[in-house]
Amino acid sequence: MFNLTNKNAIVTGGGSGIGKAVCMLFAKQGAAVYVADISEANAAETVNAIKNEGGTAYPLVCDVTKQQDVVELYNKLGRIDILVNSAGISHIGKADNTSEADFDRIYQVNVKGIYNCLFAAIPIMKQYKRGVILNMSSVAAIAGLSDRFAYSMSKGAVYAMTMSVAKDYLDDNIRCNCISPGRVHTPFVDNFLAKNYPGKEQEMFEKLSKSQPIGRMGTPAEIAFLVLYLCSEEAGFITGSDYPIDGGFLKLNT
Repeated sequence: MFNLTNKNAIVTGGGSGIGKAVCMLFAKQGAAVYVADISEANAAETVNAIKNEGGTAYPLVCDVTKQQDVVELYNKLGRIDILVNSAGISHIGKADNTSEADFDRIYQVNVKGIYNCLFAAIPIMKQYKRGVILNMSSVAAIAGLSDRFAYSMSKGAVYAMTMSVAKDYLDDNIRCNCISPGRVHTPFVDNFLAKNYPGKEQEMFEKLSKSQPIGRMGTPAEIAFLVLYLCSEEAGFITGSDYPIDGGFLKLNT
């Protein structure tokens, strides 16, 4: 089950966090993985980790905010069976203290970056009359989260783009879904705590963990398993759907 042999998969943000976990799992399941990341070093690290386990992977140094670069890189790959849009950045702030520069930065990566990857990959998928796209949304697209104005905006856009693409390419046999993680323990979390709560990292980590009804943060590997399912042939009847994976955050918080 969940065999990806002979599949070419692009994973943006594949150099760290959730993206890296997806790359590792896809390779384990037989895919040829293109690790797309703005950091050449991070992309190389993921590729080497995959190769050390006997998998097939290639680095794809890519700034998703630059459309022409994305198009040129994707066109060189030939067939694209799976696209996972995992690249993204976060921001802390409310509507009245988020600067225009920060708002634009979040938009460029989290919204336009996904649009650019869709713009580049969909014509290739249409040539082969098949393809699977998985976008990384967030519980922030649905729930009101404190101090996450720009980030929530961007993830709401990801949700909307997902539904639009799913509808528009039914006749091309292209499926498109998104998932909405809650808090996941990635390097971003550790860096955020070190920067904003020096000396209180463990205390704040536990506080954030307990904000999930299940009592802990998710792991990148747990998110990757859901991504694998939705990108596999076993999920062939699923398109135009969002899957929360949040430890009960959306439904069980009171």
